[in-house]
Amino acid sequence: MNNHTRLLSIATVAALCCGGCDLYGTDETSLAQVVEPGERLPGGETTNTRMLGVNSFLRPADNLSLENQTAFYGGNGFFNQAWVVSPSSTTSRDGLGPLFNARSCSSCHFKDGKGKPPEDGKVPFEGLLLRLAVEIDGALSPHPVYGGQLQDGSSENVPSEGTPVISWSEKTGHYPDGVSYSLLTPSYTIDAPQYGPLGDGLRISPRIAPHMIGLGLLEAIPEARLMELADPNDENGDGISGEIQRGMDGLVGRFGWKADMPTVDAQVGAAFIGDMGLTSEMHPKDTCTPVQTECLSAPDGGEFEVSPKIFDRTAHYSRAIAVPVRRDVGNPTVLRGKGLFRAIGCDGCHTPNHTTGKSVLAELENQLIWPYTDLLLHDMGEGLADGFPIGNASGSEWKTPPLWGVGLMEAVTGHTRFLHDGRARNLEEAILWHGGEATEAKVAFMELNATDRGALLSFVGDL
Repeated sequence: MNNHTRLLSIATVAALCCGGCDLYGTDETSLAQVVEPGERLPGGETTNTRMLGVNSFLRPADNLSLENQTAFYGGNGFFNQAWVVSPSSTTSRDGLGPLFNARSCSSCHFKDGKGKPPEDGKVPFEGLLLRLAVEIDGALSPHPVYGGQLQDGSSENVPSEGTPVISWSEKTGHYPDGVSYSLLTPSYTIDAPQYGPLGDGLRISPRIAPHMIGLGLLEAIPEARLMELADPNDENGDGISGEIQRGMDGLVGRFGWKADMPTVDAQVGAAFIGDMGLTSEMHPKDTCTPVQTECLSAPDGGEFEVSPKIFDRTAHYSRAIAVPVRRDVGNPTVLRGKGLFRAIGCDGCHTPNHTTGKSVLAELENQLIWPYTDLLLHDMGEGLADGFPIGNASGSEWKTPPLWGVGLMEAVTGHTRFLHDGRARNLEEAILWHGGEATEAKVAFMELNATDRGALLSFVGDL
């Protein structure tokens, strides 16, 4: 049954039932009104069952050995410490910059949650950065002067690259039942570029820092599982054509908004050099371009500003942060929302569960996990397109983000901004921005009555 037929049948049944009968009796959704085995513990045995609320994302995997717990808390210290500019008496954590976006990992991932755009569109940008590129010989390349990422912070005597600014425009619409909604569209500019004109043809892609939970579990999903889910040519005719991204050395991409990072280590190394200007064995040179002479001549923090020990501990911490337990998994409204989530096709990209395979941490292996992602690239339509292809990802394709933990975002970070640039002010707006392969599912969501829309959002909010 293709998506169109599936949605027609759902709409017909919904019209007949008028919200008062069992909508989920088909084989396809027969589990929608029961709690499936393991569903309450989305991280399997690693799930955080001990600490919720503002600290929901701070626990180590629940089954970590004492040795790995010790390494986790050591990594937590490095993750949260503020780096300083060289030269400094604090030699173990100097070398920040010369150009940077943040002074610590946690300044973008506050309490291991998501970043957000500034409400007024002006600095400081907290956990939001701008990727930069220009077209050279028919292919996108980092800007020859400003590099691949705008860095709005700098050490003394080194000009920062410029000031990012967001302008918001609002558009309104209505559900078929007459309920109104509004969406914010961002537009990005760079004020006061310090190294000369940005030139014509500059492409900008904003990226929000994602939440940190469950990264090691996502890393451990077997490649064979992702290949099983991939359908780049839509051979099954369901309108969804998920594609695997290939990152460094041909490895399957899993991290980053376009899945261009294949491992936790790769993501950590890229953040150290790109966001904080810190060199490591993985990235031994600063990102200063030839034009940025002050940057090139600035003092550094030694051969590797991030020592192998600090790098390994930070990666270990990032890999072992636990996913929180579901809070209301058996609530009838939540279960109804779960059925609707499946019935309208949200699970076509947000695949509910996987079983992990090999991992750097043995405790993460052989776990039944519920991240609600297929880690594949999907076309999300022109509304979310950034015109910034990376690897196999076109300018309108994005990796399916995992949904686990999204319902705790407000408690942890104090905000509910979603999507790759934080334009959605809540989960409902995030759904309404879906296009491309997700258009039919979005239309089906809009055609639900207000009670059922609320039920579906309650389900997602419990993940």
